[in-house]
Amino acid sequence: MADKTGRLFAIIDTLRRHRRPVTAEALAEEQGVSVRTLYRDMQALIALGAPVEGEAGVGYVLRPGFFLPPLMFTAEELEALVLGARWVEGRQEGTLSRAAAQALAKIAAASPDELKQRIDEAGLWPVNSRWRETNAPLLATVREAMRAERTLHIDYADESGRTTTRAIWPAALAYFEDRQIVAAWCLLRQDFRSFRIDRIAAARIGDEGFGRRRAVLMADWWRHNQYDAGC
Repeated sequence: MADKTGRLFAIIDTLRRHRRPVTAEALAEEQGVSVRTLYRDMQALIALGAPVEGEAGVGYVLRPGFFLPPLMFTAEELEALVLGARWVEGRQEGTLSRAAAQALAKIAAASPDELKQRIDEAGLWPVNSRWRETNAPLLATVREAMRAERTLHIDYADESGRTTTRAIWPAALAYFEDRQIVAAWCLLRQDFRSFRIDRIAAARIGDEGFGRRRAVLMADWWRHNQYDAGC
């Protein structure tokens, strides 16, 4: 029974990670069981009220809006969460820093006592060096534009200090120890460009949406960089 219970949770966890239907064969292979056993497991989940939808020849998927907090972490998963949250918390970047602390507190609050103790005793602390706290409002604006998939209008200075106005579609935001970089599609250059946050004098979010979904934009960005690297 214990093995079956763990398998049912693992199936839900797998479905939650996928936006598209997962076939019974793929689920069965991941769980190390036969397809027939997998079918029985899915029937059990549906009987227990799990919002699983399935179609023959297509696969299984969780209905939108379902959330199951994964409270049973491996030691490595827990250490990764603690270290990552503490790194972000230590960046002193306003809302993102507070959000990291709150997220770690929520995980601890919803966890069994044993897991709470492991969080406190993880013993992993990132060392945060130089950081420009004055960039926090600008970084928040960039993240908002990314989430909303809206064009970001920026005043950008080059190495010589000359400033130009650019309209960009921010695809990703990279955090280095001493600077942050926005990877974006530049409407002026009609190509991907990287923009240093410390060279953006001003930024505002426009009403114009991206010309394509950010997920597609990111895929194009990866292909662009692989091509440039000669991959």
